[in-house]
Amino acid sequence: MRIGSIILTLAALSASSVAGLAQESTPYIDDRSDGTALVRSLYNAINRKEYARAYAYFGDKKPVGEFKAFADGYAKTESVEVRIGKVVSEGAAGSIYAAVPVAIESVEQEGRVRFFSGCYVARIINPSLQVPPFTPYQIETARLDEAEGPVDKAIPGECNVP
Repeated sequence: MRIGSIILTLAALSASSVAGLAQESTPYIDDRSDGTALVRSLYNAINRKEYARAYAYFGDKKPVGEFKAFADGYAKTESVEVRIGKVVSEGAAGSIYAAVPVAIESVEQEGRVRFFSGCYVARIINPSLQVPPFTPYQIETARLDEAEGPVDKAIPGECNVP
């Protein structure tokens, strides 16, 4: 039993060391001022292995499922790079929506590179209409599919605002 607990402790230390290195090498960014900044902040959190923060950028509907499945989806991810296309913003029914086209280059353990392409829709209730507690931009919907690289060519031309 003692050997098993030593191995588990070493595994935990190793995982926390990887997260610590990711945090030290990537500056912290948490900007929810518009849809583009929000998506950049999401991928900053993922690069820093701060999955609870990344998960919190999604609204109440959580289009990415439960937290454990979300975090487990990045278990083999070493780093991600996001490229953002032409963002379309529009107001409707007291909210402001931003449709954010993205392409992602994901580097996994052992150097495997994968590309993803799709759209995020971010939403904020018009700030002048809000009462405390203030709710900043949140990701309302997310749709990404595996794509062909390179990352610059995988960016969708446009995403639709709901």
